[in-house]
Amino acid sequence: MESTSPSSLHPTTVEILELFRARGGSQYGKECVSQQEHALQAAFFAQRAGATPALIAAALLHDIGHLLHDLPDDAPEEGIDDHHETLGGRWLERRFAADVVEPVRLHVAAKRYLCGDDESYYQELSPPSILSLRLQGGPMTAEELRQFREHPHFDAAVKLRRWDDAAKVPNLATPPLPSYAQIVDGVLTSVGRTRG
Repeated sequence: MESTSPSSLHPTTVEILELFRARGGSQYGKECVSQQEHALQAAFFAQRAGATPALIAAALLHDIGHLLHDLPDDAPEEGIDDHHETLGGRWLERRFAADVVEPVRLHVAAKRYLCGDDESYYQELSPPSILSLRLQGGPMTAEELRQFREHPHFDAAVKLRRWDDAAKVPNLATPPLPSYAQIVDGVLTSVGRTRG
């Protein structure tokens, strides 16, 4: 994957790169990776799985809400849910189509879904993810599970959630951030550049 010079990129892509450069070095909760490492790993896993460009972009940007708020890294330990999926979804919906926005908006709900649908899934969660699950409403009820399965972006959200859960590997080699700029730019192009 080739990187692209900033001058040839859409302003939204440049804005995203700058956001990661400015705030992506912060710790990803209590995990052993930074926000940027987590985002790159999720995008890498999506790409390796043959995901669409839109879903690769969603994987890269799924936690962008964490880069937009000013809450401390230990907010969950203080009993605060930052609602980063809502914040990120609102920011992205002004810039991208639903196939990028909705998996991001739903990735927390997908964790709640998987916890309610598969007892073994909960055992796979890291301690920080278990803590945030409590703040986010816990496992879905049977009725919530049914409703979530009917969402048009259900499959994409669950895939993204799996990559999100896996993207916590210290020192994992991934393509660098600029190498994803063309993918993000291409998704922006496909929905029209008027959203930038």
